[in-house]
Formats: sequence, C-alpha cells, structure tokens
Amino acid sequence: ALPGQVVKDVITSAFHSAGQRCSALRVLYLQSDIADKVIEMLAGAMQELQLGDPRWLSTDVGPVINESARQELAEHAERMDREARLIARAPLDETLTGSFFAPVAYEIDSIKQLEDEVFGPVLTLQNFNNEEEAIALANSTAYGLAGMCYTSDAARAERVGLAVRAGTVWVNCFLIRDLTAPFGGTGISGIGREGGDFALDFHSDLKTLQILQDSVS
Repeated sequence: ALPGQVVKDVITSAFHSAGQRCSALRVLYLQSDIADKVIEMLAGAMQELQLGDPRWLSTDVGPVINESARQELAEHAERMDREARLIARAPLDETLTGSFFAPVAYEIDSIKQLEDEVFGPVLTLQNFNNEEEAIALANSTAYGLAGMCYTSDAARAERVGLAVRAGTVWVNCFLIRDLTAPFGGTGISGIGREGGDFALDFHSDLKTLQILQDSVS
C-alpha cells in the first residue's frame, strides 16, 4: 500500500462530515510492518485539520449534529483516554460556538474494547500481522456496511474484497457514494435495500413501444 494515499483517504473517510456519515471509517487495521510509519503520518495530518463553520472554504471539519451527540463522543473519548493509546487529537479553537468535537485517533489492543459504534470523528486503530488475521478482524463485528482495502497486490485485493463481509469494499480508494453502484450493508448494517436490482435504475431508461394494428375487415 502507498502510505500517503492511505492517510489521505483515512482523513477524508474518518473525519470529513464530522465522521457522521454512514460509510465513515470507524476502525483502521494496519499491518504491523508499516503501522509506525502510517501512524506518524496520520498524527501529523490530523494537526492540519481546521474545525469551523462548514460555510468557510478553510473548514475541514464542521460540528456534529447536536450537543447530545457531542456529549456522547466526549464520554467515549474519556474512556478511551484511560483504556487506549492516544495517537493524535486535532486542534480545537475554544472560541468556536456550537457542538464541535475535535477529531481524535486511538490505538487499541482488541476490537472488543469498543462497546458500540461511535458515530462521529473518532478513529480506532488495531494492528494485524497477515492477511488472514486482517480478514478475521474485519469480520469480527456485527457491522458490515462498507470497507476499504489498500494493497499493490491485485490478487490480494480480490481475495480480501470477496472475504470481507460488507456491502461495499473499495480497493485503493474511498468514494463518498457512487449512486450508480449497488449500495447496501450486511449484518446489522442493513439488508441491501439500496443495492442489487435497484442499482439498475441508474443505468437504464424506460422505453415503451406500442404498435397499433388496424383490424382487417
């Protein structure tokens, strides 16, 4: 994988839209061989994030939906500060008014440390040693809306993409939403109601051909 590309897409997926998008990245699995390098780059990139009014062109991350959501994120962060290793927290201008929550990233030892989905700009990282372990980790939760796989090995990308139980698996990219493609989740992330045959509507036009034949007397 290209670390620069990984970090760029991780920032976009996990933190843009304040992490409050259904397909936002929640957990990042990093191969141990490159984990330290990627984490260093990610921590540096997070310091460049600008929080502010979404109407400003300089803003990267806006507020979360309401104060209740911000409070839930703050409570989760307090627990992670005690139970996980803090990687980085984006700077937050204390003069901002509104339900702002600074993007934050933690490293954990086990996905079991997460009690539920955290809907906001919180990224959790865990290391893995080989492809089989990565697939097992990705499939170890009840969620399965979307995933991303970064590798320069096309055969590996195909194996992982087919093995990971998710409605969508992007390879070396992150698309916020391609409405021309099927979209739906597995497990408690959905039943594919936006995917399958419904996607055909985006690729087709309705045409009706009527032939009227005069009766012969």
